Amino acid sequence: MKAIVLQEPKNFKAVDIDLPGDPCIGEALVRVHSVGICGTDVSGYLGKMPFFTYPVIPGHELGVEVLGVGADVTNVKQGDRCSVEPYMNCGTCFACLNGHTNCCESLEVIGVHKNGGMCEQFILPASKLHVSKKLTMDQLALVETLAIGCHCVDRAAISEGEHAIVLGAGPIGLAVIEFLKVAKAKVTVMDMNETRLKFCKERLGVHHTVVFKGDWTEVQRLRDLNCGELPTTVIDATGSHISMSNAFQYAAFTGQVIYVGITTQDLTFKHVSIHRPELTIKASRNAVSSDFVRIIKLIENGVIDTTPWLTHRSSYEGFVESFQTWLKPESGVIKAVLHMK
Repeated sequence: MKAIVLQEPKNFKAVDIDLPGDPCIGEALVRVHSVGICGTDVSGYLGKMPFFTYPVIPGHELGVEVLGVGADVTNVKQGDRCSVEPYMNCGTCFACLNGHTNCCESLEVIGVHKNGGMCEQFILPASKLHVSKKLTMDQLALVETLAIGCHCVDRAAISEGEHAIVLGAGPIGLAVIEFLKVAKAKVTVMDMNETRLKFCKERLGVHHTVVFKGDWTEVQRLRDLNCGELPTTVIDATGSHISMSNAFQYAAFTGQVIYVGITTQDLTFKHVSIHRPELTIKASRNAVSSDFVRIIKLIENGVIDTTPWLTHRSSYEGFVESFQTWLKPESGVIKAVLHMK
């Protein structure tokens, strides 16, 4: 069957591999229809993602169809259309036993640590499938990206009307914005890319945007937008160690800074920059099962409109070439999707 392998950084190959066989107890065999491309895939391709293993079949944002199930599977059946929760957790470590399956001590993410969904068929635990009778395959592939934002905003415990700023308007930043809107927060977005900021304002309806110019006047601009006060929550979705090291300056005293982006670089800052304002620092990693269930319902009910998200598509045959163009900022990619079928 057809598959795409990331042999090593900057080296995709379209290959033929064996069919996966029959599902065992608790497993499901699925046909992959849509694969969302995200910043993790780009970072893995560029060799900048700390968790990636090589070679690997990428693909963790998936819209799939169930072809068959093994014994003792009751949550899905043949023909169901599903989004995939790609986090394979052990279920027995401290984090898992306390409901934090997103950061299992031995976590393996399909398409990152182990082979994922850039193939025609594969087998996974049926418990990781989330059914929708309404969503398209492309929408189902979008659920995982949105889940990252959903979990992050849950970590932030945002109150209605609270002022939050999102640093970075890439796909993860956009997912955070969606759930800040659901929480009815006052949202400001900062980025260097004015086209992305325009998208945030016109298509996502954010309250304010700030162009990052690196001249350190951003703090005053943020104060001007909020009656002299800084945001109480700063969410850094850049994946830039420079941005993450300097994010504290944008937070109000007693506020919080949440890292949802990932970097392989060290963060450096003066302790006084977090001690004097008594800031809270949090990380946000992946998502949990309840996030997937919630997001599917929000899309089905029209609370989240996926129309602005899905901007670029590719067939299996054209993927390797298309991916190269998606890396360029001028391509205008918000969310690209690979169609395996």
